[in-house]
Amino acid sequence: MNTQPNVSTDVFSAAKLGPITLRNRVIKAATFEAATPDALVTDDLIRYHRLPAAGGVGMTTVAYCAVSPGGRTDGWQLWMRPEAVPGLRKLTDAVHAEGAAISAQIGHAGPVANPRTNKATALAPVRFFNPLSMRFAKKATRADIDAVMAAHANAATLAIDAGFDAVEVHLGHNYFASSFLSPLINKRRDEFGGSLHNRAKVARGTVAAVREAVGDQIAVIAKLTMTDGVRGGIPLEESLQTAKWLQEDGNLDALELTAGSSLVNPMYLFRGDAPVKEFAANFKPPLRWGIRMSGHKFFREYPYREAFLLEQARQFRAELSMPLILLGGITNRDTMDLAMAEGFEFVAMGRALLAEPDLLNRIQADNTTKSGCTHCNLCMPTIYTRTHCVVTGKPY
Repeated sequence: MNTQPNVSTDVFSAAKLGPITLRNRVIKAATFEAATPDALVTDDLIRYHRLPAAGGVGMTTVAYCAVSPGGRTDGWQLWMRPEAVPGLRKLTDAVHAEGAAISAQIGHAGPVANPRTNKATALAPVRFFNPLSMRFAKKATRADIDAVMAAHANAATLAIDAGFDAVEVHLGHNYFASSFLSPLINKRRDEFGGSLHNRAKVARGTVAAVREAVGDQIAVIAKLTMTDGVRGGIPLEESLQTAKWLQEDGNLDALELTAGSSLVNPMYLFRGDAPVKEFAANFKPPLRWGIRMSGHKFFREYPYREAFLLEQARQFRAELSMPLILLGGITNRDTMDLAMAEGFEFVAMGRALLAEPDLLNRIQADNTTKSGCTHCNLCMPTIYTRTHCVVTGKPY
């Protein structure tokens, strides 16, 4: 496992990521595709990732590959099982044919899971109400926790069978592991609650289980929330300590830094416009009416700026030696160069590549190229149908 910085001033130079080498330092971030209506790979999903691969990224990340059917955010989300491997192999082959690597983001949605469409009870550190599914998650038992960790290990093994080059363990956004890290959600009084050391056991144990399962066959990344932007939630100081423990454990090849909460404050990650009406249209009454009336509290707007998570991420860079991936507002060459100069080994791009999958090739050809993404965030409500940029129509 690589725990030493691999810094270069050129974002388009090749870089080691654990046992693999990427052709450049740009990773397409995991952005939910809504392209698996039967929870299996489709031609749409393949196209979704083949286009940015052809467009020049070093690696693309398949979002939300759930480790179990009950760990999905919704019932039409892909989950890792033997039946999914042949389709996933077609996907990885298509990306490799374009010269890029491919990562599977594996995770369990925890309290964010929708028990209605999953037809399975959601899990959380304690009994917890999800305002979007209008259902309670049950308090996870020790057996539940062990099963979720084991499911991550199994999913990572299946990722190898499917030809993935890396897995990204989701420890963010108040999903299962992240909900244990949150002092606002995790009110347990056992070995998994109370002190940060206890609350971090699920995150650390999950990463350790994945590493034990895959060895050095593929790269292992984790996505960690720096802060969720919620009063009483995950503070940056605690997240930094968790990151230090993950580094000391030695099971990661890189750490991707994120922010926000899918439960109560998603716009803290996305920044820009908050399309409340468009989100509400995806739900049936009375939830639709509730979102339209009070959605501004859930979808709070934060102004967009380039590299909007850099200030927080600098604190991690200052105290960690392991490779870090900077996420959030990376849309042009100047921002990429800034990230490299600040000592980040990789950058991750999301909405900009959704709008323009060939953006990276155009930036490499002309470093004055600017993204056409306006940060309207109208792509976000399309996650309930088929994720795309409503301005360009891409990636379809």
